[in-house]
Amino acid sequence: MADINRVVLVGRLVRDAELKYTSGGLAITTFAVAINRRRKQGDDWVDEANFFDIVLMGRQGEAVQRYLTKGKQVGIEGELRQNRWEQDGQKRSKVEIFATNLQLLGGRDGGESGGSKGYSRDSHTESPGAGSQGNEPFSGAPVDDFEDDVPF
Repeated sequence: MADINRVVLVGRLVRDAELKYTSGGLAITTFAVAINRRRKQGDDWVDEANFFDIVLMGRQGEAVQRYLTKGKQVGIEGELRQNRWEQDGQKRSKVEIFATNLQLLGGRDGGESGGSKGYSRDSHTESPGAGSQGNEPFSGAPVDDFEDDVPF
């Protein structure tokens, strides 16, 4: 049986995305998302945030980096990768999510509230069913009037 390494997350950006380039010219966009979870502790419900580092490589990272701002909700599909290095003589490691598909989901604080558009590392095109207006990452289509504070 084959191994499976697949992650799907929907969360909000903790900070603005950073765009860097390797010496070979490859674009690497990095950002972190917070995923909220509710759990029962005694008689009370407690909100718990989990934070995940995301890496988006190539042209799609360049295209959407300016839209990946703090508080923006995104959907991410990707795979887990362990980054290993040595620092001050000690071996260190960190698990990151390498995104293969990114969806921009709605707006925040009166910002863009239009539709969503997906970007895939494999196809470099938008995902099926997403609206299209040229190469811009937002379709401008209205979204249902949901509050940004949905508890899931």
